[in-house]
Amino acid sequence: MRAADISDDLTDVLATEEEILAKLDEVAAAVAADYEGKDLVLVGVLKGAIMVMADFSRALPTLVPMDWMAVSSYGAGTKSSGVVQIRKDLDTDLSGKHVLIVEDIIDSGLTLSWLLENFSSRGAASVEVFALFRKPDAAKVEVHCRYVGFDIPNDFVVGYGLDYDERYRNLRDVAVLAPHVYS
Repeated sequence: MRAADISDDLTDVLATEEEILAKLDEVAAAVAADYEGKDLVLVGVLKGAIMVMADFSRALPTLVPMDWMAVSSYGAGTKSSGVVQIRKDLDTDLSGKHVLIVEDIIDSGLTLSWLLENFSSRGAASVEVFALFRKPDAAKVEVHCRYVGFDIPNDFVVGYGLDYDERYRNLRDVAVLAPHVYS
């Protein structure tokens, strides 16, 4: 499917590529200041955080190792099931490290709540969260998020790593997916 053919699939653009990159620069500056002199590791959650992690890590002024974890709580649907399955675990020992989880989006918060507890139990010195997008109205559990890019409405969104059925991840902007696509 060509990008030109998807205009009927999308409704509102919530964040353009330019707005996203500007926000990543802003958050990277804050993270660099907050973690100066600390043993920081970035942990991305596959697959959605790929774009965020790539651009965010490049915006950081220091060399920071990154690792990846693949977990699933969605299956093929559009709502989180709340049951977390590890599909790929970390390669990094988190003992004594300051972990910054880099997320594309916080929806229900269920998966992230599980990750925070899991990483803390592995002996991390600290575990914090940077989410490029957050849906406050979708939260099922309270999750402290130290860095947030954009708060957005509780719509199903795609682009910049966010997908529906593995499609739309490569869109440069983040937009609301029209309900007729997934209903």
